[in-house]
Amino acid sequence: MLASNWTLLHPSTFILVGIPGLQDVQIWISIPFCCLYILTLLGNCLLLVVVKREPSLHEPMYLFLCMLAGADLVVTTTIVPKILSIFWFGHGSIHINGCLAQIFLLHSFSTMESGFILAMAFDRYMAICNPHPFLLKWLPYCRGNVILHTYCEFMALMKLTCVDTGAERAYSLLVAFLTGGLDLVLIIVSYILIFQAVFQLPSKEARVKSLGTCGSHACVILVFYTPAFFSFLTHRFGHVAAHVHILVANIYLLLPPMMNPIIYGVRTKRIQQGLFKIFCVKTR
Repeated sequence: MLASNWTLLHPSTFILVGIPGLQDVQIWISIPFCCLYILTLLGNCLLLVVVKREPSLHEPMYLFLCMLAGADLVVTTTIVPKILSIFWFGHGSIHINGCLAQIFLLHSFSTMESGFILAMAFDRYMAICNPHPFLLKWLPYCRGNVILHTYCEFMALMKLTCVDTGAERAYSLLVAFLTGGLDLVLIIVSYILIFQAVFQLPSKEARVKSLGTCGSHACVILVFYTPAFFSFLTHRFGHVAAHVHILVANIYLLLPPMMNPIIYGVRTKRIQQGLFKIFCVKTR
């Protein structure tokens, strides 16, 4: 009897249902998801190749950009293949260890992305994020093993437990503040100082040129943080339809990795020149 109760409360597998309420159109939703993933792979891999092959790009700024590209590749590859298998083949089952590994990779590398955008080391973030899977491993899941999501999200898994999760939720809020929230505050402070310095320049041309150097970084900040905080706030404080939140959560994980190499490639002349050299060599 005890063994039976343990099995019921600690299932070895969970079922990912995809997007609740939109199961009939998931095959169509999979098309943009697949396109975003392919563009993410192509864009970030091409960026890594350009920086590796172009000695003039071996500078801290571009090395941080490569680390951001690597983190983007890990985040998208952690979730998209499983999402597509759910949408295309209905394979929603996932072992608990795979589920916890997915949560660990998502939290760790998403946090690294935020740190890379701020150009900071990621060691302190890894130490903060590591406990997530261990908090979830031993919780009893008396509300079943069906996760109303396309991937193993921390809060979605917490909803299946039947114990008081106040401490875990508080910990989650603390992690969100110490990573994304604190990084965003420091980024805002940095840009305030930048704007103060720029507007003290004597000529309009100098001001425009100086602001132009921040354009790529500002675009990446908007693309990364806007859907991230919308997803975070609606999950904890909002009352939006489940499929809306899930779609936003997926956009938050899929759109920035696809846009980052495009933004930097379009707005950074040295990366454009590196691409030009590679393709010119290949066509000769």
